[in-house]
Amino acid sequence: MKFEDLITEINGFGRFQKMLLCISFVGRFTIPCHLLLSNFIAAIPSHHCDISSLDAEGIFGNLSREQKLTVSIPAQDDGTPASCHMFSYPQFHLLTNSSSSAELPVVQCQNGWEYDNSTFISTLATQWDLVCDNKGLNKAMTSIFFVGHETLCMNKPIFCLACRFGRKPMLLVSCISGMVFALASIFSSSFIMFAVLRFFRTSLASLWSQPYSVRPLSQHRRLVCIIDSMAWAVGSTSLSLIAFCIRDWRWLTVAVTSPLLLSTVLWWWVPESARWLIANGKAEKAHYYLHKCAVMNCKEEVISKIKPEALSIIVTDGGKKHYSYLDLVRTPKMRRLALLTGTIWFCVATMTYGISLNITGFGLNMYLTQFVYGAIEIPSKLMVYYLLDKIGRRKTEAGAQLLRGVTCFAWVGRTVVAVLGKGFAGAAFCTIVLYSSELYPTVLRQNGMGYNSFLGRLGVSVAPLVLLLDSFWGHLSQTILCSVALIASLVAWQLPETRDRCLPETIEDVEGTGHELINENQSVAYVCDFCMT
Repeated sequence: MKFEDLITEINGFGRFQKMLLCISFVGRFTIPCHLLLSNFIAAIPSHHCDISSLDAEGIFGNLSREQKLTVSIPAQDDGTPASCHMFSYPQFHLLTNSSSSAELPVVQCQNGWEYDNSTFISTLATQWDLVCDNKGLNKAMTSIFFVGHETLCMNKPIFCLACRFGRKPMLLVSCISGMVFALASIFSSSFIMFAVLRFFRTSLASLWSQPYSVRPLSQHRRLVCIIDSMAWAVGSTSLSLIAFCIRDWRWLTVAVTSPLLLSTVLWWWVPESARWLIANGKAEKAHYYLHKCAVMNCKEEVISKIKPEALSIIVTDGGKKHYSYLDLVRTPKMRRLALLTGTIWFCVATMTYGISLNITGFGLNMYLTQFVYGAIEIPSKLMVYYLLDKIGRRKTEAGAQLLRGVTCFAWVGRTVVAVLGKGFAGAAFCTIVLYSSELYPTVLRQNGMGYNSFLGRLGVSVAPLVLLLDSFWGHLSQTILCSVALIASLVAWQLPETRDRCLPETIEDVEGTGHELINENQSVAYVCDFCMT
């Protein structure tokens, strides 16, 4: 008997697995809150040069506030005061002469800025004057955060410790360290200190995103994948409501971090990986967790027939060779598969986060935009659930990318179409996670998904920098994101369909030298982030 057969015997998707699904949902709920937190804590409110020093010198006399701004700061095309410049000296003649001030001498703000606090009480921009020449530091901070996410997740300092000490202890460490770094960041005395603490804050996502190698029956693969992805939609939508109620960046950080307390409590119900326990000579404890799973799933009679010492034989039976990331490129078809899926992951991540991090580009209330962006993913992922088996993975992925690229052309002045584009982006991301896991052979599935995840995070890190290109041309970033989506659509058409097929077990299966794939619904796949294995 194989270990997968044992999991099936005790009901591979019973009440125990559903409990873990709910626990993981809570843990993953906080991830979008922190990944998209910069939309609000790094927001730049309306601002203009601070002229209080001139007022203190008595230069303005009895002028009203509007008159002081008129003689001190040039007006923009829409009539509002310029954000980064002021007149080199007060232009009192503008009070009686409404002629253009474009030719008058100006200088950069000399005494800081005055911010509009009607929307935000405090943000990173108002805290450390990240405006005008320092405006790019806001996007840079977002990229620093995602680079930290990529570094900690892909260089695997946490995963190596998880292999040494177990998944469960390191999951607790991840939750606690996430809270510590997040809360420490609100006491930052400088922008650099905040950026460093934000860099290390990403440890939480690492283990909640780490797969515990669940292999549900084929009829549950789509359901588990969709439910798991719904955590992002719920978290993203909730972030807008939380941010609407809390307008100070420090307290907002505390608010989105607080659910980790619940995750820490729920940690007590998370089992250790049975595979890891057996591999490290702890068969008795593995048997305990499997027995707990069987009892909750009403399959106690199955596990009662198996002694702890027999588990080692079950797990090690048939598996001998160790595979590495190099095996992804050793053979022709595996190289092609890695190239295609990696390209799609990079494009999908760049496109999705390029949209998600741009909630002020449509002239709408940013809280409403964030809410709609999160809410649209719920119907889009339900649509994915229906289409995956109706038209297949390849058509769903390629179609979502194509529609996303097409809607990008209509973004200017078309908010409804932009929201639909966000929905298609969410559908594409949800689909590629399941699709990729089915394309890679069992022996390389975790390495393949790790490689894809790395390229995805690389795309996420690039997305904030792409948005900076709008300073050269207002639609440049959207043109790039549109092109990226269309490229991903073309690449997706080159992948084989996996619907109703046995998934490849070995590299030979992918290369066509192993057993022939058959159209049956008996296969199992790695699709989820948690389980009893």
